Amino acid sequence: MNTPTLLRDALDGLTVVDFTQIGAGPTCTMLLADMGARVLKVEAPGGELGRGLGPGWIGDDSALFHAFNRNKLGVSLDLKSPQGLAIARRLVADADIVVESMRPGVMARLGLGPEALMDSDPALIYCSISAYGQEGPYAARAGVDGIVQADSGLMSLIGLPDGEPCKVQAPVVDVMTGYVACMGILAKLAQRARSGQGGYLDVNLLNSALALQQSSITSYLADGELPVRAGSAAPYSAPNQAFETLDGWVMVAAYMPDRWNRLCSLLGLEQLAQDPRFATSPQRVANRAELVVRLTEVFRTRPTSHWLSALKEVDILCAPVASYEDVARHPQVAANRMIGQVSHPGLGAIRMPGFPINSARENARPSTPAPACGEHTRAVLLGMGYAEGELGALRDAGAIHCAEASCAVQAVS
Repeated sequence: MNTPTLLRDALDGLTVVDFTQIGAGPTCTMLLADMGARVLKVEAPGGELGRGLGPGWIGDDSALFHAFNRNKLGVSLDLKSPQGLAIARRLVADADIVVESMRPGVMARLGLGPEALMDSDPALIYCSISAYGQEGPYAARAGVDGIVQADSGLMSLIGLPDGEPCKVQAPVVDVMTGYVACMGILAKLAQRARSGQGGYLDVNLLNSALALQQSSITSYLADGELPVRAGSAAPYSAPNQAFETLDGWVMVAAYMPDRWNRLCSLLGLEQLAQDPRFATSPQRVANRAELVVRLTEVFRTRPTSHWLSALKEVDILCAPVASYEDVARHPQVAANRMIGQVSHPGLGAIRMPGFPINSARENARPSTPAPACGEHTRAVLLGMGYAEGELGALRDAGAIHCAEASCAVQAVS
């Protein structure tokens, strides 16, 4: 069998200039870097906002920053300085892809907007990531993951029926937006391969959050019924939720007719299978409250491990409600190599989720850690043709920042 071609090499030879911060934009550019693109992460001399978002720290920077910025080269420029802005313009002049997450209009005011750059380079792919989009009544509004979780309706779905609305604690809208942006860029690369033309992408958190709720919003638009918060329960099927056991919780999906009958038999509740209130999944959804009481009475009598074994024995879909401690030692996660590590010269091994496609093969290749602010400024600028004397003058003027460790780095081109 031939050795498979790795996606980690797919974008080799492409240069991305990354003017993004926090979650959505860095997720997009991290994926491009994971697939082999040379990503130049441009930060202000003080570093991007995401470096300070904790708790959850790795060294002096937040775990969030490390999570979204592996495999990138760090370049630190003061875009408020004429010299720093001139360097940024040289960077994008040699780029295949520009990704930015400034408020709409900011990049244009800097002379780095899509119109100016694409006029001079029609092959350029330019992706803007914002909270609400580049046009419309909310275009000028700032927004972050939690704000858009609320504004998109997502927060209205999450929580217990009589409780307060809840936020998904993982920044799902940011991450979804990053994947959407990456998907759009890959589509533009495919178009460019045929036509030679690049193009512009307007990606935003609101659209991505709505796409994340495809089924829920479609259901509401079909019947006008507002969804009700239901904890772990699926709104469209039952039983399909977590049940309390003697020592924890087990998630069970037994809404298919055969599995529903097998579940009733396993729990000694054969009479439920004959009860017309529970005959079909829609009827079980309508009578969910009573159904949950009956099933929970039995599930609470035995520990989670017993139910996992018994449910699997009769082919009923189930899983424990895992903690991150459980996930970190999950045997399939290990087989997929989805929790890998990068080796940081000052901080040692940093563990994090890896590349999710063909993960066992792709993650076998080591990744590089998130860069220190300005770690590669000197190397990148030397690779662009700047002389040492010029770099010293730019550093003294505050136009660039070079991390101390970068002083001995060779030119990167």
